[in-house]
Amino acid sequence: MKQPYYPVYKGLQKPLVYKGFKGRFIFWGAGAVVSGLIFGGLIGAITNMYIGALMIVCIIPLGLFYTLTRQKAGLHNKTIHRGVFIHPINLTIRYESEKDNF
Repeated sequence: MKQPYYPVYKGLQKPLVYKGFKGRFIFWGAGAVVSGLIFGGLIGAITNMYIGALMIVCIIPLGLFYTLTRQKAGLHNKTIHRGVFIHPINLTIRYESEKDNF
């Protein structure tokens, strides 16, 4: 008799995506929004409400734009080498044995 098969899902199985942001960049985007609100609120409380609102309007889109550009580069920092690379073969595989005494 054949055992029944039950699929087991481990983790998300798909990358987490929210409003175009993937994985850890969701938190980067949320951090840009929160930091823009905090910094703009502080500037508005210290100087002028209109300057604070202008800072909020400037910081949040710049932070989200920075996050989107970093997301396009990938999840990890990678060095992109352009060009053709030829790797020398340094293998010494011998398929014939020196002593064929059977």
